[in-house]
Amino acid sequence: MLSISAMAASWFLPLVLPICLYVCYTDMRELRITNAANIALLMVFVVVGLMVLPLDAYLWRYTHLAVALVVGMALNAGGVMGAGDAKFIAAAAPFVHLADLRFLMALLAASLIGAFVTHRLIKFSPLRRLAPDWKSWTSGKRFPMGMALSAALTAYLIFGYRYGS
Repeated sequence: MLSISAMAASWFLPLVLPICLYVCYTDMRELRITNAANIALLMVFVVVGLMVLPLDAYLWRYTHLAVALVVGMALNAGGVMGAGDAKFIAAAAPFVHLADLRFLMALLAASLIGAFVTHRLIKFSPLRRLAPDWKSWTSGKRFPMGMALSAALTAYLIFGYRYGS
């Protein structure tokens, strides 16, 4: 059982899913996660979180955002990840109950492997002809992390809906 409330996950999921699909699409097409998507994700938490979380938990979740943003900025400065990835992680952080962090890390690892393998298989298959001009196909070693990040957040909310407290 996850610590996120099933009720909170059920409210977050339908609003977060389209944003995550958009992030996946734009990151594959342009190798870019837009600020508008990150702001929209954060606004979902700001508005819905206030309604579905206890006030103390809601306010503490903003520390998740701050910590994730600082760590993401450091990783971006070190060239480990893109700025859009760091901002997406920060915007997604408040959705995660701290007690579920270990589960989320395992989910992210699985999402990274799945997204990487799927991206590379499609890159070298006839399916690539469906979107021949996407930058992620010709980006060398760069990888659209938005695929894995958005998949992990979506999966976490799905699991939270199904197995949440």
